[in-house]
Amino acid sequence: MSKLWQKNNKVVDAVEQFTIGNDQAMDQYLAAYDVLGSLAHTTMLSEVGLLTKDELSQLKQALIEIYNKIQAGNFSLDAGVEDIHSQVEILLTEQLGDIGKKIHSARSRNDQVLVDIKLFLRAELIGLSTSVQDFFNLLQEKSEAHKNDLLPGYTHLQLAMPSSFGLWLGAYAESLVDDMTMLNAAYKVVNKNPLGSAAGYGSSFPINRTRTTELLGFDTLNYNVVYAQMGRGKAERVTAMAMANIADTLSRLSMDACLFMNQNFGFIGFPESLTTGSSIMPHKKNPDVFELIRSYCNRIKALPNEIMMMTTNLPSGYHRDLQLLKEHLFPAFAQLKNCISMASLMIQNMEVKKGLLEDPKYQFLFSVEEVNRLVNGGMPFRDAYKKVGLDIEAGNFTYSTHIEHTHEGSIGNLCTAQIQAQMKLVVDGMEVEKVNERIQELLNI
Repeated sequence: MSKLWQKNNKVVDAVEQFTIGNDQAMDQYLAAYDVLGSLAHTTMLSEVGLLTKDELSQLKQALIEIYNKIQAGNFSLDAGVEDIHSQVEILLTEQLGDIGKKIHSARSRNDQVLVDIKLFLRAELIGLSTSVQDFFNLLQEKSEAHKNDLLPGYTHLQLAMPSSFGLWLGAYAESLVDDMTMLNAAYKVVNKNPLGSAAGYGSSFPINRTRTTELLGFDTLNYNVVYAQMGRGKAERVTAMAMANIADTLSRLSMDACLFMNQNFGFIGFPESLTTGSSIMPHKKNPDVFELIRSYCNRIKALPNEIMMMTTNLPSGYHRDLQLLKEHLFPAFAQLKNCISMASLMIQNMEVKKGLLEDPKYQFLFSVEEVNRLVNGGMPFRDAYKKVGLDIEAGNFTYSTHIEHTHEGSIGNLCTAQIQAQMKLVVDGMEVEKVNERIQELLNI
């Protein structure tokens, strides 16, 4: 099949296959968003006089039919078709004749793929934010439920001070607030319209880029057409970094869970249905779910560096290198959301061991409590520190397991409501409702 850009010379098959690569599979991710971009573009073309109202009506109806097929899972790229942009234009031309060929006016495949990627990333960031919020709420719920269940705290993997399951779980909840702040920042970078930048140098047609920005629900434009093209790679990298932050939180939580399940720790347990066994050791209950979450997430943490390296030293303008950015980034959204879902399943069913710190092996966790008790009685801190240290060395250390921490963010004052308020502020800043409204308006005939 000839390509839309092809003139008279046939490209060697090996070159064609190498340059197309895995783009057909990757473009399935972009299919629905390519149609949305075309709906906005053709609407604008009609408004500036480059399409008649009747042509727009026919194009819009045909585009929405394609969109519905995509949403129903009944759409794929034909063999020999290079990309999603070509497939949509071919389908429109088959159905509408020359009218179908008009949708490419004032556009390049460069700005088509750019707007497709921006719309795809925006939708995935919205979906990811919902998953993060659900997991955040679960962590906060479990944090409150176990706020009085004490847990050993460690530094350098050595016994340090008393902690609690409430404090441990609440820490990961607050970590997700910062992760969402970074996700929100990525969302703001992504939610800018590159459509109309054409091949990176604009168009002599009297297009209205502000109008397509409104139609697609973008916050604003990538104004400078050269920068709009330079933004490809940057949007992916910033998004990957936001994902990597969430992945890092999940990975560390998973490592904690693997340690805490270990019999030498014995802090938490899970139903047998959520663990796996051994082919030779009948006693085993392995934390395979957490181990796989840890590995998937560590792989996602490598994405920003991969994208950074693939775009290193690229000058301005479009380069085919950028095509490969899709291959690991696009599937990573589903992988990360699946990891969040599995972590939620595990934490929902986690069993916490009560009364851990009653065991004398944890007695030195309370050394700082004893130092503070002496200081409260009037002894200078350095003298109190030395006395407790000498008592430990002499085997004369005595302690109480009673804990009274009241300051903000401590065992006795988790500040759950304040952390929840921070999360709400970040989420509200994304203004997702406006995006959904614009897309629904665009799809109305």
